[in-house]
Formats: sequence, C-alpha cells, structure tokens
Amino acid sequence: MFVEPVRRIRAEVTVPGDKSISHRAAMFAAIADGESRIENFLPGEDCLSTIRCLEQLGVKISFRAERVVVHGVGLKGLQKPGTRLDAGNSGTTMRLLSGILCGQEFACEITGDASLQSRPMDRIIRPLRLMGGDIRGVEKEGCAPLRISGGRLRGITYEMPVASAQVKSSLLLAGLYAEGSTEVIEPEHTRNHTELMLQSMGADITTEGKRVICRPVARLAARDFFVPGDISSAAFFMVLGAITGEGEIYIRDVGLNPTRSGVIDILREMGANLETLNVRTVAGELIGDIRVRSSPLHGIDFGGAVIPRLIDEIPVIAVAACFAAGPTVIRDAQELKVKETNRISVMAGELNRIGADVRETPDGMIISGRRGLAGGEASSHGDHRVAMALAVAGLGSRDGVRLHGAECSAVSYPGFFEQLARLRESARAD
Repeated sequence: MFVEPVRRIRAEVTVPGDKSISHRAAMFAAIADGESRIENFLPGEDCLSTIRCLEQLGVKISFRAERVVVHGVGLKGLQKPGTRLDAGNSGTTMRLLSGILCGQEFACEITGDASLQSRPMDRIIRPLRLMGGDIRGVEKEGCAPLRISGGRLRGITYEMPVASAQVKSSLLLAGLYAEGSTEVIEPEHTRNHTELMLQSMGADITTEGKRVICRPVARLAARDFFVPGDISSAAFFMVLGAITGEGEIYIRDVGLNPTRSGVIDILREMGANLETLNVRTVAGELIGDIRVRSSPLHGIDFGGAVIPRLIDEIPVIAVAACFAAGPTVIRDAQELKVKETNRISVMAGELNRIGADVRETPDGMIISGRRGLAGGEASSHGDHRVAMALAVAGLGSRDGVRLHGAECSAVSYPGFFEQLARLRESARAD
C-alpha cells in the first residue's frame, strides 16, 4: 500500500470503541448474572477473539454492528469448552481470561497465534500459582499454549515487578473467586478500567494509592456499557493534525481516563496545539472531544511514571518526534520489547528507513528531530500499531511511504486505511 503525503487537512473524525474497555465489558458481562448490553463495542480482531472464547465457554452473545448483548452465566457458570480456546493475537484475552479460568471447576487449554505464543506469560503464571491456581505452559514453561485447571484459590498480596494492567486485571479477576483478600501493588499506576467497571457491577474492590484490593463477592450484576472512543486510536489523528502543515482535526467522544491520557500530556509538552472539549463522565469514565491544530513541535525527554499511561501510543509519538526540532529521548519503555513485536527495535529500524535518525537504547530510543521525513519503503512487521504509526509518517512525509503489511491494522482499528483515504480525498477537495 502506498501512503500518499498530504499538505493540508481539516476534518472531523470518530474513532472505534476502546479496545481495553471492549474486552473487559464482554468478559465481565459473561460472568455477571443477567443480560448486559455493550454499545460501541470494537469489532477488531483482538476483541472478536474474546467473543469467540466466551462463546466456547457457553456464553450466549448476539452481535450487531457495534452493539453486543451478553447473556451472563454468573461467576461459576462457565462451561468446559469442547476444544482449545484460541486468543488469536490478543494478550488481553489470554491474560484476563486466565484469571477467570483459574476460578472455574474444569480444566481447559488456551492458545494464540505465533506472536502471542512468544510473549511472556510467566508474569501471570507465577502469581496465579501463588493463589493456588493450576496453570502451566503446555509445550514450553512460561509460554502459551496454557493449561488451566480451575480450583480453590486463596487471596495473596502480590507486588508486581513490572507495571502491567493485564497482570493486575488477571489477579483481580482471580480474586473474585479466592478466599480472603487479594492485594495487588503496582510499581506505577496503570489503566484502571477493570477496577471501575467491576465496582460498577458490585465487586468489592478498593484502591489505596498503588494498592488495589479485591475481596470475593457472591455475584456480579449485569449492566449496560457504553464504550468510549479509543484514545490509542485517536492518537494517530492527534499526531497527524499536529504535523500536517495546515492541519486541524476534531476527534469526537474519546475516552480521557487519566490512567490513559499520557499521550495528550506529552504532545502538549512537545508544543502541540491540542484542546480537550465537552468533557463529561459516562458510567465512571471521562469522555470528551479533542481538537488538534498544526503547530511547531520540539523534542523532549520523558520516562518514568508517564510510560504506563501511554505505552501503546509510543510508536506514533516517535513519529511526532521525527517532525520536531531537537532530540526526543524516550526512557523506561522496555515493556515495548514484549508487545506484538519488539516495538523499540522495529520503530527505530523502520523510521530510519524512511529518513529519520533514531538510535535504539536498552529501554527506549533517542530521536534526532529533523522536522520531517523523506519517505520510502517500510514494513509493519505484522504489528497493528506499527502499521498505523508508519501510515501517519507517510502522510506527513515529503514523498510518501510504501507500507507493507498494512492489513494488520484490523486487529485494533478496522477501516483505518479507508478512513485515511477519505481524509485524503477531503483534503484534495478543499
């Protein structure tokens, strides 16, 4: 696919529903009592993997466009699947479901694609075993496929060595089935959708600083969910609006949860002309509109506590840094090495191929801002966020980018490239 550059863009866009919230809404509704409706559900490949796994576990789910109805079976009502569960490329599906499956009364196996089978599962296996869960790698210790035999769980206090919302969520879900309290201590605050959503369904979950405490309950109550637009998807348009010479993009109904909004803070620190408007709270989640206008950017140095708040947005932030004046230093982002690809290495290599000056470091990268990119050929390496970040780079480049493997964007953003094509046509018409 050739991504043609644009010089001027004025557009209003909406982005698909939040991937993290879509996953959680489906899973939590499945183990609640009664019928839950989910509006603006993300129909991306990762979230569809969650739906398919839940259906294999005996949950009745109806799906029309972005509206999903889940007929919950209760905390203990899941059924032993007839075949191995398949999480596809979705780490969220595998890690969160593992916490739930450890509390069931049957054994099953869950696998994923080649990429997911290479990602670290020890980070959930170790604490779930401490809770009494019987969970292990079938072919290789610490990796999927996993075999999980549900059993009697006990609450523990677990200090996470790495900030991970997926690990935290897995343990809190197991804590719903455990005897006593389960306490998770985070090194840094991570996204808190699990806590907010479960609390709204009647779970006994409290937060004290970086400690999250879950106590078992007899049931979760079904409820209706509205999934806000995914800030990780909105980030591509934020950067596009900032780097385009005559740019203004208005993005509607985006989730602005403070544990996820680090990308807004960092782009503003880089000089982006970015506003949040019409901010309100819907079902415990902050939602608002974002307007971003083209502006000169400058390099910055960031790391530490902000990283978990923008870990998925770093690939496109790296693109923004290529259009900034002066160097940008990204630190403490070693978690990027165990995503769908090693996103540090892949983004550094691909950006250099299209005219950037990026140096990979053990925990991030140093980007010598050159106020632009020449363009050329680049590859997604099968990683959806890399594909979309490089597409934004192509739109802002001098000569455009021929992008290989663009189709993987459907994992989190079905229709992304069709939306870009419409924006390009609109720019031409102006």
